[in-house]
Amino acid sequence: MNIAFLLHPKATVDFLYEDNTLRQGVEKLRVNGYSAIPVISRDGRYVSTISQGDFLWYMLNAAGEKPDHSISIYDMEKILVKDIAHADKNPPCLITAEPEDLVFRAMEQNFIPVVDDWGSFIGIVTRRDILKYLATSSDREI
Repeated sequence: MNIAFLLHPKATVDFLYEDNTLRQGVEKLRVNGYSAIPVISRDGRYVSTISQGDFLWYMLNAAGEKPDHSISIYDMEKILVKDIAHADKNPPCLITAEPEDLVFRAMEQNFIPVVDDWGSFIGIVTRRDILKYLATSSDREI
């Protein structure tokens, strides 16, 4: 059995495009109360996951390089998400993965991005759903 039954499809998941601005990214996290969000390319490929901390550290470092040690809303409109996101952060899993294979990954992140065989982002599996699956499965020991 694969993780398809645990999948929150792309159509129901918030994400950022890699060409969104820093301001757009911060706003989406703030409005929705997320601590992290998937980043995808315009052609639908998964790029990375970006977190509040990534934005914060980027802004602190950018502000530190300025004479007045500040970063303005105008500055935030010129910086793209792809300039901040780290490609190796929260690697995706294939849709064919087994739920048990995701347990250790879920310990590190609230969600796991899921891609198809071509690397296209198709959704996420949440830590909550993995734990619920394991807790309610009557044929396995916890």
